[in-house]
Amino acid sequence: LSVPADASNPDSVVVSVLNISATLGSQAVLPCKSYRMVWTQDRLNDRQRVVHWDMYSNYYGDNKMERLCDMYSAGDQRVYSSYNQGRIFMPQNAFTDGNFSLVIKDVAESDEGTYSCNLHHHYCHLYETVKIQLAITKKAEDAKQYWDGEKPVIVALEGSTVMLPCVNHNHIWTERHSEEEQQVVHWDRQPPGVPHDRADRLIDLYASGERRSYGPLFIRQKMNITDTAFALGDFSLRISELESADEGTYSCHLHHHYCGLHERRIYRVFVTEPVREKKVVNLTTHNIAPAIDPNVVRGHNVINVIIPESRVHFFQQLGYILATLLLFIVLLIIVVLITRKRRQRGYEYNVKKYGEKDVNLKEFTVDTTDLTQYKSEDIRLDYKNNILKEKAEQARSFPAKNIDLDKDFRKEYCK
Repeated sequence: LSVPADASNPDSVVVSVLNISATLGSQAVLPCKSYRMVWTQDRLNDRQRVVHWDMYSNYYGDNKMERLCDMYSAGDQRVYSSYNQGRIFMPQNAFTDGNFSLVIKDVAESDEGTYSCNLHHHYCHLYETVKIQLAITKKAEDAKQYWDGEKPVIVALEGSTVMLPCVNHNHIWTERHSEEEQQVVHWDRQPPGVPHDRADRLIDLYASGERRSYGPLFIRQKMNITDTAFALGDFSLRISELESADEGTYSCHLHHHYCGLHERRIYRVFVTEPVREKKVVNLTTHNIAPAIDPNVVRGHNVINVIIPESRVHFFQQLGYILATLLLFIVLLIIVVLITRKRRQRGYEYNVKKYGEKDVNLKEFTVDTTDLTQYKSEDIRLDYKNNILKEKAEQARSFPAKNIDLDKDFRKEYCK
């Protein structure tokens, strides 16, 4: 299945889908080549992007092609015929907004024919062509536009101004960026039964020479890309010592962000058992073993182990769960130890402060001999109850005088 690569159309990014079968223990090569990914540097960057309009006309009966005009990304547009000077032109900001439409003033019968808008990006090896057929009529009611199944057809009124559309808003016309960061190739593997969004990344390869391999060590050793991938445009994946666990869907992704290339090649790999030759031995005598052929080399016994298809994926998920659980247990232990240590420190502090000697409040006495009495009129107190108020009033009152009545009686009796 081959379709043109176009980043704006998600269905067209897949340029090839193949089924590959290989035997156990052999080496499989998943081809992935793109010469447009080879970085060819050119100092004439202003000559890399160009658009030109051509016309195929049968007006003079020769059906020849005529170059009308062209324009470079860093230059003025050029009109080839003096007759068309000022009569046909493209917008000056075509390389900014992607509008390369051709404007024709004072349409004549000789303008009738098939026009082609040709977009070239020599640096990225991109070539696109848009064809439009122009017909001339002398009746205004016949002017119209329609699609003939292959290209748009414009029927224009003679003497009017017509615009032949040619618009390209793709980001392939962006300015130059860093080369190394714009090109990247990566391989993904999708085991059987695993959705495409859970595919495992195998390799990332950049034009700068950076390489990243993922997965266990034995996977990185058996699946690899050559170091000359970006020099030759060959990004094929080589899988050595095939086994049943290697079955699945492999995808090669080619990204050239500067040029707007996004291609994906998909391969479905099936691993089959090797075909073994069956030997027929005719025994002519009973109880006699066949003679051993000295020319036959006998190898070691081979034990085939059937590995479940999703075993690698299951252990990977189990490892994530166990690692998360172990981390939670370690954090819980640390919190318990810190809490226990803080409690022990607080207990030791209380023992040192109060444990050496018991405090007896009865040993502390208050000496009130030096207390002076204040005037009752200068003190205003608030009391919580009547008992405290009575005690306070008694304390402020003067002490009562002792009257000895017997003393006066004795004086009178002696007289």
